[in-house]
Amino acid sequence: MDNRIARPGRIEGYAIVSTDGMIADAAGLMPDSLRFDADQKFFEHGLDTVDVVVHGRHSRERHLRSKLRRRLIVTHRVPAIVADPSQANLLFWNPAGASFEEALSLLGIPNGSVGVIGGTDVFGLFLQRYDFFYLTRAPAVQLPGGRPVFSEVPIQTPEEVLAAHGLVPGHLQILDAAKELTVVGWQRVCKHRKVA
Repeated sequence: MDNRIARPGRIEGYAIVSTDGMIADAAGLMPDSLRFDADQKFFEHGLDTVDVVVHGRHSRERHLRSKLRRRLIVTHRVPAIVADPSQANLLFWNPAGASFEEALSLLGIPNGSVGVIGGTDVFGLFLQRYDFFYLTRAPAVQLPGGRPVFSEVPIQTPEEVLAAHGLVPGHLQILDAAKELTVVGWQRVCKHRKVA
């Protein structure tokens, strides 16, 4: 019998950031100024291609199919992994108490593809493991004192953080020319991810 824990499939991150690298305002809320229809369509399409969505307790996505998605909610309020009695496709996961692979196995998708959608600590948790990170830039939006996409921001730009963790930028894609909204897919160049 093989006792090895299966490894997940591809791991993708999705974030939209202000010009100063923030994903939320100082209160931790994503303001309307950072919401764009073109980005929401790109984001939802991306989540439709993964098997599980990972995020913190305050990060959410509100689409028609949101409740149908399997998800891991990252929290320190549980000792390891706890099922949500009200939603069969949702687990609360404490990375200090259980491995990511264990959490995916309990969801029934040990080799599943993963979409990580924030917040700051959750994005940082996977920096050594992303296969892709889709970084959308909203250049007309500033959120001084806001919540950064990665804890290293604003000392480093989000792009510098991704590059420092072995990802390289792909082609810039224009999501909305009038609003100068762009996305770049950053990809890991080496074939082997580090296991957290």
